[in-house]
Amino acid sequence: MSLIGAGPGDPGLLTLRGQQALQEADVVLFDYLANPELLRHCPQARTVYVGKKGFSEYIRQEDITALLVAEAQKGQRVARLKGGDVFVFGRGGEEAEGCVAAGIPFEVIPGVSSAIAAPAYAGIPVTHREMARSFAVLTGNTKEGGAHYERLSGVDTLVLLMGVRNLEQISADLIAAGRSPSTPAATVQWGSTPQQRVATGTLATIAEAVREAGLEAPAVTVVGEVVRLRESLRWFDLPLSPPQTPDGAPSASPSASGSPAASSALAGHTVAVTRTRDGASGLSDLLRAAGADVLEVPLIRFEELGSGEEVREALRDLSGWLLLTSNQAVTSLGHWLGQWGLDARALHRVKLGAVGPSTARSLAGLGLRPDFVPATPGARHLGTELPTQPGERVLHLTSQLAEDDLAQALGARGLPYERVTLYRTEPAPIGENERERLKQAAAVTLASGSAARHLAALASDDFDPLALPVAAMGPQTAEAARAAGFRQVTVAHTPSLEALVEAAAQAVAQNVGGPR
Repeated sequence: MSLIGAGPGDPGLLTLRGQQALQEADVVLFDYLANPELLRHCPQARTVYVGKKGFSEYIRQEDITALLVAEAQKGQRVARLKGGDVFVFGRGGEEAEGCVAAGIPFEVIPGVSSAIAAPAYAGIPVTHREMARSFAVLTGNTKEGGAHYERLSGVDTLVLLMGVRNLEQISADLIAAGRSPSTPAATVQWGSTPQQRVATGTLATIAEAVREAGLEAPAVTVVGEVVRLRESLRWFDLPLSPPQTPDGAPSASPSASGSPAASSALAGHTVAVTRTRDGASGLSDLLRAAGADVLEVPLIRFEELGSGEEVREALRDLSGWLLLTSNQAVTSLGHWLGQWGLDARALHRVKLGAVGPSTARSLAGLGLRPDFVPATPGARHLGTELPTQPGERVLHLTSQLAEDDLAQALGARGLPYERVTLYRTEPAPIGENERERLKQAAAVTLASGSAARHLAALASDDFDPLALPVAAMGPQTAEAARAAGFRQVTVAHTPSLEALVEAAAQAVAQNVGGPR
């Protein structure tokens, strides 16, 4: 059993040990404040969302602990992914006690606490040699019991977690306990994420500032002189223009700020990246760098077929063209060559055709260089432009869901064509939490026609995926998206991840005022 602190929201703040534990897990239980993007580190695991159900009611802690124990007793390697740090108001101690009572070995992997990270991302150090030599972390949840604020008179900085709803009462209690009403204060919502927003004021005004800014949970409130450092140390949620005050001093009036890269159309918006169950996240990294909040949605999983004997038979004595129209086709081909004890030399008599530059790069990973790549990526262009000689055989290795465009283009030229199923493309079911977040996406990226069809298939009484703006990787994917019923389709101008990011930005810009 691994109890893992997920950090405050920025997926880059997960520790290396936490990442390793996720990679080794069979089952992962994650909560509302653990960034779902971290699940990309455990594509092999079964994931269970144990936060809010439908973003309304909490699952009881007793039930979560019982589930952890039950899964571990089945012999599964269990990871519990918790927002922030395991033991800082995270009830990790209760879950550890449950493991002890059941005789289950466990480890604790500390995480970066939002009590420190959220203020830091807002430019507020909780300690400073000239302003604050001590700090205390308190729960703002009145259900957790009295805070005894009178005992904290000697503590320079107070950090309050889970206190937005009770902020007005907390402020009044702190003032009644001796804190000056003019003490600087700040509240940070969704600290360390592209959605970070900050309201500043004083202990007497911070509750009103938070209401005016519309800040809600999750949020961290900091009370103390260190809040004055925000305007000089602000580095993450940079303003569009530097704030000006007559005397150059930090303003104590309420203010709110937005996300980093504010000039970007993607800043502060959620972009869903549809991918395979174990696909790479290079696109996600580029979107994050552009300021987007990324939701990775594994809609597709690939399965190899039996012994691959049909593929081997089709390749036997092949001396014509071998066409590959996806990265997965290249991956599967490499898999079977390895299974048969062969390598790239086995294809020395074959001419290779790739559907586009991305597939060509995948072939290069196997030490193979395609003999032909169409000027315009796409199966139809591959079939139309393929430079064949009379009598040459054309073999297409693909999935069971391959489009007919290639076969039709080659058939129109009277060329012999054979298609063999190399791997199967199957839907990968998504969890309730992913579905709820997907509803709020400002745009969705699609890298294949299969992704478009699987996304469309998620339609339900309370969710119309066809209303989502989509950014498509190339004209063929765009056509598949339109055929599936998507109404807002933006096409990347080149088949590259960078161009797909630009297309996503265009889709978001056209959808301003829509889902976030």
